[in-house]
Amino acid sequence: MTQLALQIALPVPLRRLFSYLPPENYSVEKLVPGLRVRVPFGKRILTGIFISTTETPDVAWEKLKPVAEVLDEESLFAADVWQLCHWAADYYHYSLGEVLSAALPGLLRKGKNPATAPLTRRASRVDLSHKGRGEMHELNSAQQTAVDAIQKSRGQFQPFLLDGVTGSGKTEVYLNAIEYFLKKDQQVLVLVPEIGLTPQTLQRFRDFFAEKIIAWHSSLTEKERYNAWIAAKTGDAKIMIGTRSAIFTPFKNLGLMIVDEEHDLSYKQQDSFRYHARDLAIMRAHMNHIPIVLGSATPSLESLHNAEQNRYQYLSLPKRAGKAAMPDVQILNICKKPLEQGLSPALLSEIKTHLNNGGQVMLFLNRRGFAPVLMCHECGWMAVCKRCDMRMTYHHHSSTLRCHHCDSQKKLMTHCEGCGEKSLHTIGLGTEQLEQVLANHFPDASVARIDRDSTQRKGSLEKLLDQIQNNEHQILIGTQMLAKGHHFPNVTLVAIIDADGGFFSPDFRALERMGQLLLQVSGRAGRAEKPGKVLIQTHHPDHPLLIQLLREGYKSFADSLLKERQIAFLPPYFFFALFRAEAYHARQAAGFLQQIKNITDVTGKNIRILGPIPALMPKRAGRHRVQLLIQAATRSVLQRFLKDLVPAIESLPGKHRVHWSLDVDPLEIY
Repeated sequence: MTQLALQIALPVPLRRLFSYLPPENYSVEKLVPGLRVRVPFGKRILTGIFISTTETPDVAWEKLKPVAEVLDEESLFAADVWQLCHWAADYYHYSLGEVLSAALPGLLRKGKNPATAPLTRRASRVDLSHKGRGEMHELNSAQQTAVDAIQKSRGQFQPFLLDGVTGSGKTEVYLNAIEYFLKKDQQVLVLVPEIGLTPQTLQRFRDFFAEKIIAWHSSLTEKERYNAWIAAKTGDAKIMIGTRSAIFTPFKNLGLMIVDEEHDLSYKQQDSFRYHARDLAIMRAHMNHIPIVLGSATPSLESLHNAEQNRYQYLSLPKRAGKAAMPDVQILNICKKPLEQGLSPALLSEIKTHLNNGGQVMLFLNRRGFAPVLMCHECGWMAVCKRCDMRMTYHHHSSTLRCHHCDSQKKLMTHCEGCGEKSLHTIGLGTEQLEQVLANHFPDASVARIDRDSTQRKGSLEKLLDQIQNNEHQILIGTQMLAKGHHFPNVTLVAIIDADGGFFSPDFRALERMGQLLLQVSGRAGRAEKPGKVLIQTHHPDHPLLIQLLREGYKSFADSLLKERQIAFLPPYFFFALFRAEAYHARQAAGFLQQIKNITDVTGKNIRILGPIPALMPKRAGRHRVQLLIQAATRSVLQRFLKDLVPAIESLPGKHRVHWSLDVDPLEIY
């Protein structure tokens, strides 16, 4: 009888399968791909996934260790998820074991027996009850056209780009389209970029549908995640609303996928297995022959380019829904103007007017903490994170200095560490300081601050959002958490405190993100019957792209950026992969990437290699960071190049002295 070894995928960065003997007295015929197994790996016991059998293991038979335990009787992976994981491992060049592990809930990933994790009775966070169908506005012609197109595509792969201005009723398009698929007994996956959007989206869906709706995000417990996974897999839940990792959830009968705010950076996993959930969603829709809707008021340049190339069907919602009108947007030139902690007299006057008229006011500042700089007035010393060489942010409420890059903290000192004097002063404005300034100016108004610091406790974000909806707070201060997708009908004034950050960044995507952020924040104003106003404070009121964005709209602005990208051989016209290396000595990181460059052959391949060079943030958490950029004329050329290169990298000397990673289609070069 032929002896067979088992090929196991393990959650380790080594891009290969590992051979093991079957457990003693175990019938190999019972094994099917997708079963979990427990295996010895060095001094550890790991949970891996059985892939196949082989007659030619990767090591000598006498050196093979047996599988310690087979944990399942049937595969945990739906057929399309299994296929998607294999595609993702191949496309992003990660180990299959890492990808398969990322696709499972934590309980299963840790080797727990599902039988020990029964469906919880206390499921209010996951099963959002059955309220019934809510009231809906009558769809306008553009909304109805979009709904009809989506419904007609049932049973076939068709990507849609739903480009709708803020407040145009994209969610109502989703709801009406979804209703049709539910009547056909199909399930729907709705991806949202961040936890912050989940509560409000869930509430809208719960008010409209009587079917079971489940959530998926990082604030759920492991048991709640497992329950949601089971509910989708068995077909018990008809709609899942989740963040990026929900893309790997199994469904009994998936009929439609929606990616809301498709432009958002949060869909890209930035560490470990670096994937883009939007792109995986498109591939999964293709595998299942189902439609997918990408919705945004500010679509990514990649998606707009795909629509122009007729890869996506373009659907436009050019007007706000109902009686709501687009806000009046004005630029406040703050050059040479007196500012009080970043606020101009004109802005303070407008805030007072809107508060007196009973409206809510939202102020956007993308810097949390009290002040971004602590400096000595005597010698110019600044508080710097020794692990990152970046300035530390002063947090007033906790009297600490924090690095927002590596999260190191230390107590606020009383004396300068450079000269010993007591001349320490804060410079710059953060959300904590803005909160204090506005509370002093408007003592009769309640101020709510929404940033990562104020929403750390479980349920705190949901509580704040409910309070805002109930008009318990009149002034809202926030970072990007407050800017994305929220519907606050009583907000009549939105102010952007500092619009200049995106104009001078070395990242080629900075202008795109600046435009998206300005319009997304502005879109929070005047979303109901009350007219809205937006004030943008800037030192560069005549910047041509800012003028174009505000006068001609996002589409014209994006077209200009696309032309620049094409001339400069940048995405979406060229394709990138980024090798990153980190080490405690800069020479080690740069040397390792130079070795990668030395073993490449780009002759006649339409490939350019740039670097190695220090990252835009050259040091983080004590490690020096260096990058090597691969640029290719086509996606297929890049993939073939990486497929030959990556296996060779794993045999390079010195790779254990650096932490290296590969990011295909990088969105951040920092």
